[in-house]
Amino acid sequence: LGDANAAGEPNAGVEAALDWGFKQTEHNTRAIVVVHHGRIVGERYAPGWTKDTPQISWSAGKSITAALVGIIVQRGQVKVDDVAPIKEWHTSKEDPRREIRVRDLLRMSSGLDFANLGLNGPDSFTKDNKHMRIYFDGLNVFEHAVNQPQEIAPNTQWRYRNSDPLTLGRIVKEAVEARGENYLTFPQRALFDKIGARNFVLETDAWGNFIMTGFDYGSARDWARFGLLHLWDGMWKGERVLPDDWLEFISTPAPADKARGYGGLWWLNRGGQWKGVPEDAIRASGHMGQYTMVIPSRDAVIVRLGPSPRGSDGYFTEIVSRVLSALPK
Repeated sequence: LGDANAAGEPNAGVEAALDWGFKQTEHNTRAIVVVHHGRIVGERYAPGWTKDTPQISWSAGKSITAALVGIIVQRGQVKVDDVAPIKEWHTSKEDPRREIRVRDLLRMSSGLDFANLGLNGPDSFTKDNKHMRIYFDGLNVFEHAVNQPQEIAPNTQWRYRNSDPLTLGRIVKEAVEARGENYLTFPQRALFDKIGARNFVLETDAWGNFIMTGFDYGSARDWARFGLLHLWDGMWKGERVLPDDWLEFISTPAPADKARGYGGLWWLNRGGQWKGVPEDAIRASGHMGQYTMVIPSRDAVIVRLGPSPRGSDGYFTEIVSRVLSALPK
C-alpha cells in the first residue's frame, strides 16, 4: 500500500506528452500522473506542488460518492434496483418520489426539481439556484436535496443535478450509522485505507454531511489509486472493495442520456466525444479540469489536476491522446 516500486520504466513519449501539457501555461496544470500496467510511467508537478499535496477536486468527488454506494451494495445493505430508502419519499402513496430507484440517482436521472442556474447572472445567488446553493449557502445539504419535489418522471431525462449524488450521500450516511459505525471516518476506513490513499480530505456542511459534489481534495497519486481500484474492477491486493459488476454498471450509459456520455456518477466516452480516446474510457471530472481517466482497454489511468479557468476538456483529451500514442499496446 506504500509507494515502493510505484514507478515503472521511463517512457520518452510519455515525458514528451507531459512536456507539451505543462507548456500550455494558460491551463495552470499542477499535476499529471500516468499509470500503465499498475506502475507510474510519467509524473510531473508544478513548482510548489508534490505527489502528496491535496488539491481541490470539485465534482470528481461525485465518483467517490459512487464508490461509497458500491461499498454499501457490496455489504448487502442496498441494491441498485431498490427504490431509494428516503423516508420522506414514502410517507404517502401519492408521492411520485417513491418510484425513484438507487440506479436513477447514480445516473443523474431522478427527475427531482433541482434547478441548475449556473454561476452567471443575477439569478446565480438566489434560492432558485438549488443546484449551486450548496456551495454558497448555510444548508444541510442532504435535507436540501431530499426535500425537493418531483419535476419529471425518473429515468426519463438525464440532467446534471447535485440533488442525486447528495441524496445518495444521505443513503450512505444512514446505512453506515445503521451498523453503529462512525460516518465521518467511513470513507477513510472503508475506501481510502483499503487502497493506500493517504491525502484525501472531504469537507462537510455544518451538520456533518460530506459535500462530495465539490468540497473534496485529493493528491494526484490518491486519484491514481482511486482510478486503479476501478481499472482493477473493484479489487485491491486480493480484497474485493467494490462489487464484481460495479465497473460494468458505472460505465454503462444512463438510459436517459441520449449522448451516451454519463454512467454511474462517472463520465463516459461511449458516444465517442473524446477524440483519440478509446470508447471504454471513463472519467471522474471536476470543475476547471480535475480529471481521473480510467481506460481498461489500455490498462491505463491518467490524472490531471489544476485550475483551468477557461476549461480544459479538449486540452486534457489531447494529453491523453499523446500519452496513449506513446504507450505500448
